[in-house]
Amino acid sequence: MVLNTTYTDKDNDALINELVGKPFSLWRKIKMKGIGSGRMIIDKVSPKLQRTLYNGADLNYANLELRPKGILVRITRRLDNFTWIIPYYQLYTYKTNGLSIHGQGEFLHFRNDKFLKDNKNFIKKMNHLKMIFTKDHYI
Repeated sequence: MVLNTTYTDKDNDALINELVGKPFSLWRKIKMKGIGSGRMIIDKVSPKLQRTLYNGADLNYANLELRPKGILVRITRRLDNFTWIIPYYQLYTYKTNGLSIHGQGEFLHFRNDKFLKDNKNFIKKMNHLKMIFTKDHYI
């Protein structure tokens, strides 16, 4: 589900908290050594996301935020911000000449460049949290 989060909306915040959980506490963020990735350049997107992100030749950037039950993909398009909410049970990642994130029948592919390499540890942390969530809830 993609939401326009350019402006603060209590309904959107409540929906995000319901789907992927409330943000981690400050102590937990420090203990985890951060819960957000650096920005990465979006290379390709699925058709439905393409309609949301279309802006001509400009580059689109995104960063990821960890939540207890999923991730938030924060996408910046000029002055607008969009948030793609992906619970862990719908999240799939693939390392294919960059990083590809799939969920809810959509995908987003990040360019294989220095931005992606800088986020290597964050991606490992995200996959580890997904594994722990899946083990605790589905086994």
